[in-house]
Amino acid sequence: MTAKPGSASPYTRVVAGMLFPLHELMKRHSTVSVRRAMEKSQWWPAARLRELQLKRLRALLTRAQTKVPYYRELFEQIGFDPARDLKTIDDLARLPLLDKPIIRANSDRMRADDARGLARFNTGGSSGEPLVFYIGKERVSHDVAAKWRATRWWNVDIGDPEIVVWGSPIELGAQDSVRAARDKMLRTSLLPAFEMSEAKLDGFLDEIQRRRPRMLFGYPSALSHIARHAKAKGRRMDDLGIRVAFVTSERLYDEQRAQISGTFGCPVANGYGGRDAGFIAHQCPSGSMHITAEDIVVETIDSEGRPVPAGSAGEIVVTHLATGDYPFIRYRTGDVGVLGTKQCSCGRGLPVLQEIQGRSTDFLVTQDGAVMHGLALVYILRDLPQVKSFKIIQESVDHTRVQVVSDTPPDTALRATIEAGFKKRLGAGVQVDIEPVEAILPEKSGKFRYVVSKVDATAARA
Repeated sequence: MTAKPGSASPYTRVVAGMLFPLHELMKRHSTVSVRRAMEKSQWWPAARLRELQLKRLRALLTRAQTKVPYYRELFEQIGFDPARDLKTIDDLARLPLLDKPIIRANSDRMRADDARGLARFNTGGSSGEPLVFYIGKERVSHDVAAKWRATRWWNVDIGDPEIVVWGSPIELGAQDSVRAARDKMLRTSLLPAFEMSEAKLDGFLDEIQRRRPRMLFGYPSALSHIARHAKAKGRRMDDLGIRVAFVTSERLYDEQRAQISGTFGCPVANGYGGRDAGFIAHQCPSGSMHITAEDIVVETIDSEGRPVPAGSAGEIVVTHLATGDYPFIRYRTGDVGVLGTKQCSCGRGLPVLQEIQGRSTDFLVTQDGAVMHGLALVYILRDLPQVKSFKIIQESVDHTRVQVVSDTPPDTALRATIEAGFKKRLGAGVQVDIEPVEAILPEKSGKFRYVVSKVDATAARA
């Protein structure tokens, strides 16, 4: 499905062409010039984009070597000199990986000596302890520009009416008068994703119908939940002129895409990234997830930290080229994905992220040590009409808990069906505890996670 045709309204043209650029200029961001450059470079051939990456990577590593205490010491310890040792992008693999524990242990030493005006950020902590880090104006400008470019792929622009279904306390807790004024100017309305009672869902549908947005933005779990509620209530939502639904921050399942698209009558555009890793990739109308190659170098590695070739699954590792003030170099995302081997039919030279299989904690480990995706168990539960929602928690290879929401308490037959299906996939000796609950609670970030494993799937792959 491709974006619906249409032209920008006069108000949108004023916002995108004058008011938002003025807003960014006042904040001393270079967003507009970066976006314009990106809209040209996206059509460059792959080889030219890699030349740009190498040039920017050399500049980032040189700045890290001379200005960042952590990397100055690290490069000296391993005998690495960017000017001498970085001849191709592949030479990046000579550097050690960066992860959350390293950043926490070296938070102040990760900051460049000459960095000024850094903003404090933190992850939502949906997979554990939140990560606190800092980003500068260059990083903010580039991330906003990359998102803006991707938005325009879908025939919508800044200033078009937008409804955001989000749950992060960071955004929801920052709705001061300045933010409220900006959202009003941009015609953005924020709905809290972590409040999903039936009354709240009715209110969400009322707001969407009243606002008639050109775009939706939110977690796939939240938007699909709203879509299912609309269908259950018999409320038509596909005649509002919505051009696209942008989803991010969670794995997008095929049934969620179909539910959202069918209910709202628009294509679903998947995005991938995070506050820590940056705006990594976004889907174009031709269907490919394009990596923001001007800013992001993406590697995939195996459980030993060795690079794996394109076309093979591995943990996604990113180097953000606009993070000179607080470098993210070979940062482990904890996500598993596959780099593409072919160029997209849209003609963009940007590399393709062929598949995002999910977080490493979305994978389960069987009793015999095999690794399987959580979908193997998800489908067992989704095929049971009595089960309204659920969450799977693998405590160990010998013990898995299943939280189940149903209209009536799970009877003996339902329990036996779930237990038999889980044992068939995880192992006959696995203890399966089925726990009736009134609701599946979101993480602190507002995200919903269907599968959480406390078993190290990456170690099992070794």
